[in-house]
Amino acid sequence: MILFEEAPAPLLRAGEFDLGGRRVAVRAYAYAGESGPPAYRFDPLDRAFVARQRSGTLLAGPSKAGPWMAAFAKAPPGPALVQGGSGGEPVQGAYRAAAEGAVGSGRGAYLLDPPPAGLPDRPGGAPASPPPELVALYSWSPAGDLDPKRFAAARDRGIPAGVLWPVIPGWTAEPGFVLPFLEEAARSGAEFALAIAPSHDVEFRRGAVDARAGSAGGPEQSEALFDRLYHTPWEEELAESLRSARTAACRAGLASLPPRPAARNEPRANVLAAQRLEEMARDAVNEHRASLLHAAVRWIDACGRDLSAILREGNFARAFPFGRDLARETEDALREAIG
Repeated sequence: MILFEEAPAPLLRAGEFDLGGRRVAVRAYAYAGESGPPAYRFDPLDRAFVARQRSGTLLAGPSKAGPWMAAFAKAPPGPALVQGGSGGEPVQGAYRAAAEGAVGSGRGAYLLDPPPAGLPDRPGGAPASPPPELVALYSWSPAGDLDPKRFAAARDRGIPAGVLWPVIPGWTAEPGFVLPFLEEAARSGAEFALAIAPSHDVEFRRGAVDARAGSAGGPEQSEALFDRLYHTPWEEELAESLRSARTAACRAGLASLPPRPAARNEPRANVLAAQRLEEMARDAVNEHRASLLHAAVRWIDACGRDLSAILREGNFARAFPFGRDLARETEDALREAIG
């Protein structure tokens, strides 16, 4: 049995979060707690497995968008991620309220595992025009298959939707897993498949082994994964495993990154330029360059001005605070966005 208690206020956590290459400035918990199916879920921002109880108490956020909107307005600028989908959404309404509050506050949002009842309607059923306000992310779980009905529900509301999964050597990084999974995702209606590098710490290893024990293959497969994660240098293989996963996604007809969501009034060139810089940071050859690119994305999110106008005036390099080389690359991203 799952019990719901009303949270005293919207539950938000601000920070610099990485969603497989996309920046997230604030995460919102529509329902806080780990109760209900599946038994294990993978958190793409913490990059670790989370164990869930069959029964317990969930804190439900406000069921109206207003309190969420006010809370989001106090957070740093940039995309949000709404999480904490629950089977009680048709009654509680917290997930939809959080999603509507994010958009109403002037930011786009990623929706992690949104229940169908938690998806906001698009007025008049009009299709989304890029960049979208909302992007739906459906997580792979050791518990079972993807649900095509969820992708259809997002598509019917004009919300781009795709899958994400952790690339774990000895399990979900292997061709025997990746190819069937991506084929299933494409058949289910996914538009993208986001491969996430798991954390290297002991909490991830312990959670992965426990999750493997509860999936197909049972103890034997769990023991094999234990040996792989604890007794081999698997971390050194992650970069190549991620490249292979992204290549496999493209071959399956899926983008390897989700689109970057944006507010309705956010300058299109700003959004697409930030999106391009995020992609460059993901593929950067060293951490210093990636950090500079991330800083440029934060600056774009916070600037509040249409950068295409500054570019046309010839003043972009004077306004940009991260040096001429990166200014030129950002100008190129803006020109690409302007078309």
